[in-house]
Amino acid sequence: MFDEIGRGTATYDGMALAQAIIEYLHDHVHAKTLFSTHYHELTALADSLDKLENVHVGAVEENGNLVFLHKMMPGPADKSYGIHVAKLAGLPSSLLDRADKILTHLEDTAPDHAAQPAAKPAEEEAQLSLFPTEPVKPKANPVLKKLEKFDLMAATPMDAMNLLYDLQKQLKKK
Repeated sequence: MFDEIGRGTATYDGMALAQAIIEYLHDHVHAKTLFSTHYHELTALADSLDKLENVHVGAVEENGNLVFLHKMMPGPADKSYGIHVAKLAGLPSSLLDRADKILTHLEDTAPDHAAQPAAKPAEEEAQLSLFPTEPVKPKANPVLKKLEKFDLMAATPMDAMNLLYDLQKQLKKK
């Protein structure tokens, strides 16, 4: 059983690692393996790996709510339910509404090639960034300047907490 391999790193690094592991298991280990992932792009590997089978946990939307069927279904999931799961976890509706708008924007502007797994051998691609690549200039902001000078490795937990308290007070004054 492999669960969310590569999710703790950059998207393309994680997806590349997950795909390489799937291919290795398929081509060399030949063991029945459950591999859970949120990299929907990897489901296309079933087209090129003859022993790979996609299955998903069934879920339906009823009146805007997600209902898990607690049943394995054949094929890849038809969509992601991350925002619905966040709603079940009790996140504020304003946050969920904003996440939905961001998701729509990302889906509308995503390059088409990002939806396909890499062909063997994998070709290098540039890492997509969700954030501007311009460096933050701590000198332009007194809060960032103070944070930059703070020696975290030499600080006690109380020192860090006091610094955060002071920085928060500075930000609230603005």
